[in-house]
Amino acid sequence: MVDNSRESYATQALDPRFLSTQYKINTNWHVITGSSCSGKTTLIELLGAAGYITAPETARMYFESEMAKGRSSQEIRSSGYPTQIGIFQMQRRLENELHPDQTVFLDRGLPDSLTYNRLYGLSFDEFLRECFKHRYASVFILDRLPFTRDVKLGPEEEKPARFIDEWLERDYSALGYIIVRVPVFSPKERQDFVLDLLSEQGLL
Repeated sequence: MVDNSRESYATQALDPRFLSTQYKINTNWHVITGSSCSGKTTLIELLGAAGYITAPETARMYFESEMAKGRSSQEIRSSGYPTQIGIFQMQRRLENELHPDQTVFLDRGLPDSLTYNRLYGLSFDEFLRECFKHRYASVFILDRLPFTRDVKLGPEEEKPARFIDEWLERDYSALGYIIVRVPVFSPKERQDFVLDLLSEQGLL
């Protein structure tokens, strides 16, 4: 019998049977992620203004599409698994439409769903195998800025934001990614930090 309690999944290790899975497609996509209040969307917008291809945050797109139907942000957040699988499926569709050889900066990647399912106490096994279709070229996690509430997306409290920050790094690392932490600089300094590192690695 599956234990669907929050405690069951919050710190559960990713299934080792899947962690040796070979990625199907190598890409030149770069994930910009982090907890709420980390400045990732600001950085993505700067990269877009500099002429790079960017992909929007699908969680925000999902919330906006559902709110356009008359649902409140609280109702969407509280619906649990339907919301998380809706965001996951939207992210999967977005990535399937991208060309793997294009240089693209993603506002979150597919494995973010693993961490968010942890937060809400939901199983993530169904999502895990899908994370091996595309391998990202790099993953940047932005260190958190001074905390402010995001009333649309949440989480709206300090503790869950810390949880997401910690488990994003753990989950992406378990999937074989070398995580690059982006310190709390100005937005322009963060952009320079990311681009300089990628240039040094021959990825731009």
